[in-house]
Amino acid sequence: MSVRPVSPAATLCGLAAILLWSTMIGMVRGISSALGPVVGAAAIYTAGAIFLWLLFRPASARGARPVYLLLGGALFVAYELCLSLSLGLALDDAQAMELGIVNYLWPCFTILLAVAMNGQRLRPWIAPGLALCLGGVIRVVGGGSEWSLSSLSTGVASNPAVYALAFAGALLWALYCNVTRRLADGYNGVTVFFSATAAALWGLAVLGGEPLAVPSAQTWFEVAAAGAALGAGYALWNVGMLGGDMPLLTTASYAGPLLSTAFAAAWLGAPLTPPFWQGAALVTAGSLLCWRATRPAG
Repeated sequence: MSVRPVSPAATLCGLAAILLWSTMIGMVRGISSALGPVVGAAAIYTAGAIFLWLLFRPASARGARPVYLLLGGALFVAYELCLSLSLGLALDDAQAMELGIVNYLWPCFTILLAVAMNGQRLRPWIAPGLALCLGGVIRVVGGGSEWSLSSLSTGVASNPAVYALAFAGALLWALYCNVTRRLADGYNGVTVFFSATAAALWGLAVLGGEPLAVPSAQTWFEVAAAGAALGAGYALWNVGMLGGDMPLLTTASYAGPLLSTAFAAAWLGAPLTPPFWQGAALVTAGSLLCWRATRPAG
């Protein structure tokens, strides 16, 4: 299989996507609190889909491999459902930010799946990297001074479904990144996938009977801003995955937990404890070590 040359412009697109994604947790949680967990997410992805169709209209699907459209699309939609519903169903803003940290296990999972799918060799750094990621999640979700799996289980027990959704989402997005790299052949399907996500969420809203709230002017503005930020972020990330420096982008994405936490705390006005920041830093450091485990020696 031929290797595509790295494009600096595509790499910059991927870096811009990481900055835009840092707004996701705070915006999705805030809008879900105002409109409901499903309707709020559906409104965001509808706005994002409109934004993408206006500015990132995709090429004809005839040029795409059917396996990419089906598999990549299914993974994308499943991930978005897991993430948006976990944030919307969180008990409070603090728990939503905990779920954001769980979601940011995806860079570590991306590396592990790249090893499995591409035959990359691992180095011993992988073990301490995974240990730091697990320790970070325990620190964030446990919330106290006890560093044990029992503290993790106690935190998860408060709302197990949302933690399961966030964890499943991290795995799904890692798989999507690797599938895109292998199967897309240069086709950017994010506009189609975003539209499918919006349709799936509206379907869930109708089936679940979630009431439609009348948005305030501020909520309308937040929906438009969130849709534009997320839509542009995903479109730019796909550009980065297709032609950018993937190791560099994966490394840069490890700043996501800290950037996302800082934005969400400011946006939602939720105070964060030292254990939370410590856990976010551990997840970041652990993911960096996992990435280092895939790099050649020297």
